[in-house]
Amino acid sequence: MPATPTAELGPALLQRRRRLGRPLVMGIVNVTADSFFAPSRAASEDAVALGLRLAEEGADLVDVGGESTRPGSAPVSAEVEAGRVLPVVSELARRLSVPVSVDTSKAETARRAHDAGARVLNDVLALRGPGMLDAAVRFPLVVLMHMLGESPKTMQEQPRYTDVSEEVQAFLAGRLEAFRAAGGEASAAWVDPGLGFGKTVAHNIELMRGLSDLAGLAPVLVGASRKSFLGKILGSEEAPLPAEDRLEASLAAACRAAQAGVACVRVHDVRATVRALDAWGRMA
Repeated sequence: MPATPTAELGPALLQRRRRLGRPLVMGIVNVTADSFFAPSRAASEDAVALGLRLAEEGADLVDVGGESTRPGSAPVSAEVEAGRVLPVVSELARRLSVPVSVDTSKAETARRAHDAGARVLNDVLALRGPGMLDAAVRFPLVVLMHMLGESPKTMQEQPRYTDVSEEVQAFLAGRLEAFRAAGGEASAAWVDPGLGFGKTVAHNIELMRGLSDLAGLAPVLVGASRKSFLGKILGSEEAPLPAEDRLEASLAAACRAAQAGVACVRVHDVRATVRALDAWGRMA
């Protein structure tokens, strides 16, 4: 998309979404060694090449992360995380015409990534980390995600809800209010139900069915791509299909999200997702 004044990024992206007639597509770049889907992982120079390729394949945004958030993953320091993502963010921001997003829950990384050219902040902790609210108001677009608890290391230990849809919506409404109270613009915040982040298969399915309700809070970003609940849907709880065999279910999830009117889907397989969504758009 052409250069856009940063204060207008959120509305400009939604305008692009309306023009396309389908959700925007955010491509995933993991500058890690342990993210759950190996093809999304890359060292610094390879990560730049991956980001450029995803943009060529049709990504409307490119999301760069330096810390795995798969279930059971251990955190890394802000110094390590920033060392991984900053060179990639800086180079992609210089070379891409689409916005670069940084996937982090650490204020130091967020601030430095913003200075390096990131214009979107994607936070799995919804700005609950120290200093994150202050860091977030610098960004023209912030994605607030629901996660049960405060750590990917423990989020999948027997997740329980009385009503998962109501509880996720209430949590995100509270985080939106916190962002606005810190000085954030309402048009600068999107929400993410956090599929797979402290949820069972049944929880994830219920959230997918209720995406339209979540859209009443703010524009919605959905990240279902190749997640384990899709492997369990295709296989079983005891023998889920591996991440490498979840493409078809990921495309189905993207089309379900499109049907619900979400703003954006975060995916590993940009080309296939863009094609699937374009086809869906012609038939919707």
